[in-house]
Amino acid sequence: MFEDITKVILLSDMDGTLLNSEKQITAADRKAIEHFMSLGGKFTVATGRTIQSFRQYLDMIELKMPVIMYNGAAIHDFVSEETLYTHPLPSEAKTLAMKIFDAMPETGGEVLKTDGTYVFSNTDYQQLHTRICNIEPYYEELSEIEDGGWLKVLFSLAPEDVSYMEVLVRQMGLDKTVDFVRSSDIFLEMLPKGVSKGSALNEYRRLKGMEGYTFVSIGDFDNDIEMIREADLGACPSNAEHSVKNVADLVLTKSCDEGAVAELIGEIICRCTND
Repeated sequence: MFEDITKVILLSDMDGTLLNSEKQITAADRKAIEHFMSLGGKFTVATGRTIQSFRQYLDMIELKMPVIMYNGAAIHDFVSEETLYTHPLPSEAKTLAMKIFDAMPETGGEVLKTDGTYVFSNTDYQQLHTRICNIEPYYEELSEIEDGGWLKVLFSLAPEDVSYMEVLVRQMGLDKTVDFVRSSDIFLEMLPKGVSKGSALNEYRRLKGMEGYTFVSIGDFDNDIEMIREADLGACPSNAEHSVKNVADLVLTKSCDEGAVAELIGEIICRCTND
C-alpha cells in the first residue's frame, strides 16, 4: 500500500487540523508538507468551504491536486479552474430549509452554490461565519434564492441550539431526504443524502489519473468521520472529537497547534521507507 510515496495522496481537513487555533498553518506542518511534496507525495485538502472562500488560502500553500469542497458536495481543481464533480441537494431543499427556518427563525443561515454564498439570515453567528470565510456574500430572502445547484445549507446558532435542531430535523423526518452533520460547535449543515467528505474521496478515486493511489486522510470533527473511514489510512490530531478518535486508524500525539499533519507525514514517509 505504501510501496511508492509518489502514489500517496494526503487529504487534510482545514480547521482544527491543518489550520491551528489562529487559523494559520504551523511552521512544522508547512515544512513537512513541502518535504512530502518534494519526495513526490501529493497533498490536498477536504473542506466545507466554498470555491470563493477557499481562494484566500491558495497563497498559504501550493496545491496542485483537486480539492474536496462543500463537505463533499464538490471537487474543484484550482489549477485548471474546473469543477470536476458536484452532487447538489434535491429540488425540495428550499422547502426543507424553510421548514427548519420557520421552526427556528432565530437561526443564522446561508445557501452555498458554486457561484457564491447566499445569506438568508444574518445573525451574529452568521456574521461570525462570514468573517471566518472572508467573503462578500449575497443577501436574499430564503424564498427568493434561485432553485437548483444548492450544494449545502449551513445553519449557524448557539451550541445548545445546534443539539436542539438535530433533534428537530429527526422529529420532522427531514433526515430521510437529506443528511445533517455538525461541522463545528455552532454549525449544522444540510447536505445531499449520502454525501460527505468520504463519498467525495470515493469520487476522487474515480477521477482520471487517480488509479492505484493510496489515500491517507486526517480530520478532527464529525464531518471528517466518513473521510477517515474511507481512506486507506485515516488519522486524527490529538485535539479531535472522541467520535473521530473512535474511528481513526491512527490517533496522533500532536494537536493542530503542535504539528499534527507533520507527525502524520513522518508516519507516511516511515511506512514508505519500510515497505
